[in-house]
Amino acid sequence: MKRSTKITSTIVAFFLIITIVIVGRTMIGNHFKKKFSKRPPPGIIVTEVVAKDFSQQVSTYGTANPFRTKSYKIEKYEIISPIEFNKILKKGDLITKLKTRNLIAAFDGIVTKRDFSNDIKVSESSLLIQLEDTSIIYVDVDIPEIYSSFIKENLNVDVKFSGNNDKIYSGIIDSTSGRIDIEKRSLATRIKLNNDNFDILPGSLLEITIKYNEKNSLGIPDTSLMMEGDKTYVYKVSEKNITNKNEVVIGIRESGFIEIVAGLSQGDNIVAEGLKKVRPRLEIKPIKKGAKKVKSNWGKKAEPKKNETKKSKYRSEERRVGKESRSRWKTDHKKKKKTKANSKRSN
Repeated sequence: MKRSTKITSTIVAFFLIITIVIVGRTMIGNHFKKKFSKRPPPGIIVTEVVAKDFSQQVSTYGTANPFRTKSYKIEKYEIISPIEFNKILKKGDLITKLKTRNLIAAFDGIVTKRDFSNDIKVSESSLLIQLEDTSIIYVDVDIPEIYSSFIKENLNVDVKFSGNNDKIYSGIIDSTSGRIDIEKRSLATRIKLNNDNFDILPGSLLEITIKYNEKNSLGIPDTSLMMEGDKTYVYKVSEKNITNKNEVVIGIRESGFIEIVAGLSQGDNIVAEGLKKVRPRLEIKPIKKGAKKVKSNWGKKAEPKKNETKKSKYRSEERRVGKESRSRWKTDHKKKKKTKANSKRSN
């Protein structure tokens, strides 16, 4: 009986030890798992939904024409006073004196020289000049028929001049034709723009951008969109920095931004870049788009403080004095040895 109790107690103790080991290992593993397995939230670039100006555009090219022009043919032998070309004149100013009459400016403008005639004899005896009013420039363009229903008077127009690509000139649609050209399948349109500084020269090739369907709507970067079949989604970020998949309805796309018709409100935060790193119900560390990056000091030697520099100077001075004193002691010790040796030899 005693033998059986011993065996039983041994078996119970064995299984008890195994149970304690298993439970202990499990508890230790769970402790370290909670402590070390939790990763910090990833840094994701976010942006705010804001109101922006959107418009649809039609681009074309046209030639600059002055507001009005008057030509003069002058015989060279009649000219008394020299003509000053490219000079700005006011209405009533003298252009030049001739033997038979005086040429007077009929309006404000600039005096320019036209090309000579192909007939050399005629060009040698006569001169063609023009008075051009370039304070206003007209551009006649042909707009494709498919856009004719959108082209109306007083629509805003952006104009670029190849002589000054950095500047955008503003104009409007002055008038349109009443019918479609059956040969070109286009609508003749005249554009008007102010040229008070006389930057644009008549005859210049201009790049024309007509804006229509202009409106102010909510806009987001086009990099924040996800397309799934016929539906469009964005990741909306909550106040607790949790991402949620949100369906939106989009409109016009312009200059890297896209119009939001429905699905978001002004001031909402959304994921702007790095969509592959994001999933629904994920906690993130938001980084505002366009924020300046903090420069890291890693790898740079830290500049010593003032007190530390003083201490280091004192330490270096102590070391220098110590070295000098040790060198002096060595030289004195050598001299004493030499004197003792010389005294022994003399004795």
